[in-house]
Amino acid sequence: MSITLIIMVVVAVFVGALMKSMFGFGEAMVSMPLLALLPITLQTSVSLIGLAGLTVALLTVFSGWRHVERAVLIRLAVSTVIGIPFGLVLLHTASAIVITFGLGIFLIAFGGYSLVKKILSRAIERPLLNNRGWVFPFGFASGVLGSAYNFNGVPIVVYGTLQRWNPDRFRGTLQAHFLISGVLVVTGHALGGLWTFDALIYYAYSLPAILLATALGVFLNKRIHAGNFERYLFIIIIVLGILLLLPRGSN
Repeated sequence: MSITLIIMVVVAVFVGALMKSMFGFGEAMVSMPLLALLPITLQTSVSLIGLAGLTVALLTVFSGWRHVERAVLIRLAVSTVIGIPFGLVLLHTASAIVITFGLGIFLIAFGGYSLVKKILSRAIERPLLNNRGWVFPFGFASGVLGSAYNFNGVPIVVYGTLQRWNPDRFRGTLQAHFLISGVLVVTGHALGGLWTFDALIYYAYSLPAILLATALGVFLNKRIHAGNFERYLFIIIIVLGILLLLPRGSN
């Protein structure tokens, strides 16, 4: 564990935490691909970002609590619990190359979707998912993707977009879900044996950067036009997904 590697890990965590505190999501979408390019194990990356994401959620959730869709949040929590074991099985049974390739495909698909979601939203005059039961498959997917890739927010982003949540409800519900699912996912990682000594060391080094990124993200969120920045973020996500599809040595 060299100083150079520690600095690179901290930078990757910082960038992801900054994205999450600014937009309410995006930490794992940015940090996981960056960490995948470094010589650390997938299990270490997953557990590290799980801990970092939970920390950011703890620091930001209270500011938007009054906007949370509480009934939806309860259903999400229940279905997320069901999905977590499936994600852990996927992480333990699939090879790192398969997971990394799948991660790359997923990043490209999600980035492409996100770039056109505003056009989609303008074309939709009312929510597409009126039945309350739709929340369960999205929650289940959140549990699977959260425990396997730390992408527990991605299905909720899609669900919130299709429900046409306003920005306050979107951010508040997403952060509350991150807090609950983050506790569940991190617990699943611990029980599943994903916590490594390296992950805890990297987390300790990254904690000051996480605190700084959270404060900076909240500050910038109130002072910049999120639309253009969000567009650039999703372009970067697509580029990172393409990078993960390129041949490289395994960890």
